[in-house]
Amino acid sequence: MLEEVYAACRADLSGTPADYIPELAAVEPDAFGLCLATADGLIYSVGDTGTGFTIQSISKPFTYALALADNGIDGVAAHIDVEPSGEPFNEISLEPDTQRPSNPMINSGAITAASLVHGRDAAEKFDRVRRCYSRFAGRDLRLDQAVYESEARTGFRNRAIGYMLRSVDIIDVDPDDVVDRYFRQCSIEVTCTDLAVMAATLADNGVNPRTGERALSSALTERVLSVMTTCGMYNAAGDWVTTVGLPAKSGVGGGIIAVLPGQLGISVYSPRLDSHGNSVRGVAACRELSRRLELHFCHVTRSARTAIRADYSVARVPSRRRRGPGDAAILNAHGERARVYELHGDLLFSGAERAVRAIEGNVDGLDALVIDLRRVGEVSAIAREMLEDLRARLAARDTRVALVDPDAKLGHATSSLDPRDPRGRVFIDRDTATEWCEDIILDRHHRAGTPEHTALELTEHPLLAGLADTEQAKLAAEFQIRTIARGEVIADRGARRSGLYLILAGRVRMTILGADGRMHRLVTLSEGMSFGEIPMLLDETFVNQVVAETQVRVAVLPPAVFDRLADDHPRLKLALLQRLAAGAYAQMDATVRTLSNNTDSY
Repeated sequence: MLEEVYAACRADLSGTPADYIPELAAVEPDAFGLCLATADGLIYSVGDTGTGFTIQSISKPFTYALALADNGIDGVAAHIDVEPSGEPFNEISLEPDTQRPSNPMINSGAITAASLVHGRDAAEKFDRVRRCYSRFAGRDLRLDQAVYESEARTGFRNRAIGYMLRSVDIIDVDPDDVVDRYFRQCSIEVTCTDLAVMAATLADNGVNPRTGERALSSALTERVLSVMTTCGMYNAAGDWVTTVGLPAKSGVGGGIIAVLPGQLGISVYSPRLDSHGNSVRGVAACRELSRRLELHFCHVTRSARTAIRADYSVARVPSRRRRGPGDAAILNAHGERARVYELHGDLLFSGAERAVRAIEGNVDGLDALVIDLRRVGEVSAIAREMLEDLRARLAARDTRVALVDPDAKLGHATSSLDPRDPRGRVFIDRDTATEWCEDIILDRHHRAGTPEHTALELTEHPLLAGLADTEQAKLAAEFQIRTIARGEVIADRGARRSGLYLILAGRVRMTILGADGRMHRLVTLSEGMSFGEIPMLLDETFVNQVVAETQVRVAVLPPAVFDRLADDHPRLKLALLQRLAAGAYAQMDATVRTLSNNTDSY
């Protein structure tokens, strides 16, 4: 697409290079380069993008940025206004009411900004300017001595502006020193590629996407882009905003930069200028790119949509913890009293407002709520405040709230165990948060007199309970009873078969390594369930790690005994295999149904 735009604009030979600076009049008039740099640092380019030229007035937003960093917004605002002037960039005038330059993008404002740069002497002040530009460009930029000397020889109008500023105390230092620094900053050599990266740094909230170095704070980046929007194209700013719709800055050296915040930076180099001092091809290329790529900042692709990707009850999408019949019945009856909301995209005001409104409209009768933030990108300060306020209001009405926020997007690096704490719990994955919801439901709705968890005797385990008394007794005698501490690894992934395990009390967890590098639960098994069947039957290794989630009491049938049953008690082994197959199928079916209802892996 850049090549198409380049070809469409290249034939336009109208305009002439700036001639009031002799060195600028000597450049190749038909040079033409076009670059687009994304906010993550990828550069697309066509034409003369490696040709060096001087930055000229494109320097102004970057010196303004340095002045803001040195003096603060209020400190700079005492010397420079931020209003469009409607006058040529080199007009010798000040605002009649304030006696200040209208904005930092015209020469009087830019010279004032140069006067506000801190440093021990003139050399250090200019070096700080040069190093500031270099941070934005991602490489060391240098002065074009010939252009500087040419500007210094002919810059009488700018000297007049400097003395005017000194006469009204807008600058309180030697005007010759300040104007000389302004000539030098305009004479720094760049390429079209450099300017694209500088624009992309502004697009990336002040961080250079190529080097990762912060060149300017977020707040000051916003300030600079705002002024570029209204004043960057001088007395053609209105036409630019309506047709291109991007913060921008031009220079009489033939360069233009344009910025779409959060997305990309554009640069164009073509020395032929129009009557406003802007590159003819540069304006045309930016206008065409804006149209083709739909870059205009007022272009609305869709109305603000809710940030909710999905919402569902824990009855529809339960956790991977397998429950006994009693608990399962309670969760089936009351599972609609806990809901999970998955959010996605950047949480700015509009999306957060709709999400909060949707959640609050469906909280009646809820015992617990989970807000899953893993797919959320940026969270604005107002969105964070709105979500925290929502959590506090829900906690006050006895609806417990948990976050799935492994990257602490809301700033909660720890999880509160106190049920009275409105911050609630924070989990690394949705499955454990869903289990937390289930536990709250069971705690609030468990039938009186019914124990939540009942330890089993071996003969009460479903695998043995249906056998004839004689067969049950023979088989029970072959099992070994073990107690395993919480957190102990019972079987590692890849471990050889170690027995058929019947859970009599407590819980075990089977885990898998997720794409995020974290261990995640595949399933949790509790009393009355079993594991190790598949490695035993197939003489294969464990495919998942098995860990004691609580202290666990298990009955273990060793592999040697299992193998011997075929010879000593073939009918008993057949009965055992039938019951194992039925139990394994039931567990697998429950797990598959849970996974199929889940909208992602965890």
